[in-house]
Amino acid sequence: MGVEKKWLFTLFSAAFLSLSILMFSSFSCFTSPMPFPSIVLHGPHHPPAFAYFISGGNKDGDRIFRLLLAVYHPRNRYLLHLGMDARDEERQKLGAAAMSVPAIRAFRNVDVVGKADYVTYLGSSNVAVTLRAASVMMKLDGGWNWFVTLSARDYPLVTQDGNANTIWPTFSLLFRGTSTSLITRVTLDGKNRFQPIVVDPGLYLARRSQIFHATQKRDTPDAFNLFTGSPWVILSRSFLEFCIFGWDNLPRTLLMYFTNVKLSQEGYFHSVICNAPEFKNTTVNADLRYMIWDNPPKMEPLFLNVSVYDQMAESGAAFARQFEVGDPVLDMIDRKILKRGSNHAVPGAWCSGRRSWWVDPCSQWGEDVNILKPGPQAKKLEDSVSSLLDDWSSHTNQCLTANEETQD
Repeated sequence: MGVEKKWLFTLFSAAFLSLSILMFSSFSCFTSPMPFPSIVLHGPHHPPAFAYFISGGNKDGDRIFRLLLAVYHPRNRYLLHLGMDARDEERQKLGAAAMSVPAIRAFRNVDVVGKADYVTYLGSSNVAVTLRAASVMMKLDGGWNWFVTLSARDYPLVTQDGNANTIWPTFSLLFRGTSTSLITRVTLDGKNRFQPIVVDPGLYLARRSQIFHATQKRDTPDAFNLFTGSPWVILSRSFLEFCIFGWDNLPRTLLMYFTNVKLSQEGYFHSVICNAPEFKNTTVNADLRYMIWDNPPKMEPLFLNVSVYDQMAESGAAFARQFEVGDPVLDMIDRKILKRGSNHAVPGAWCSGRRSWWVDPCSQWGEDVNILKPGPQAKKLEDSVSSLLDDWSSHTNQCLTANEETQD
């Protein structure tokens, strides 16, 4: 009997082990990503790619991760920046969260800034951080076409398939791929905004958010005009190469001037574009964001919530700003517009996994991640873009002086 029991135990153990392996294999075929990523193709015959610079401050790590998933696509490049006021543990947690996503782990197109900058809203450190981020992303990836700045308080209103399929091919065709930049109406500004002199401590790694105001003012320069517009910009790669690689002195000259300007992020890129002949009329006057402002407007727009969801969804904007942490309207956007599950990337044509409540469809992908399948929200965005282009074609000069702005 002892030998028989031993034989039965061996038989049942082998059967149990085989069944376990079979069940594990069956489960893995639905949840495991492909061992190697598909080839991402760039160039004029393929969809455009974006470089997203997503920034935030202390305790914004979870918000940045959620925003990353909401705008993720294997074709794009992402750089995440938590300011110096955030703890190193938060940066490490953000990096670990990003690497926990199968697609990000495979395509390796997301990076977290390790040595962070201290950013103040009032001052020029924002411009310095943006230029540094663009430079880093150019070194990391030679394929992206457009540079998009987002903060932890932003959220998309259209999928990445919709963005790539709707907006950017139209602009690239219109300007023959040279340099289109999207910024709110660019207007000539005078002494009230730019004559006061400030010192931004963020440029000198000082852990201080308060800028220093000089008692004296400076004259408005004669060598160039100063323009102003939205601080939330979407810039073409060719324009940023002009700003960073410096084959012309204009970007450097303006950068030195804006180092001591109070709201330099509302004037630097705008002034470079409007003073450079090769870029002057390549702007589309919109930042593609849905915002509601107080009256009179303050430094930041009002917080958005469920009460304005319908207007927001019908706005035809690509992004919305700004949101409180964990506001229920974000869940509505995920559910109704992006079709995104919790801690999952937004499903696109590149995702090939089975959709269910317990499986992330983007944990698997096919052989071609370069295909696009825009959703119904893309039609609203297309209508909005068409209206912008109609407005663009009706103006011969996109850099308006104060008198021209009044007449317009």
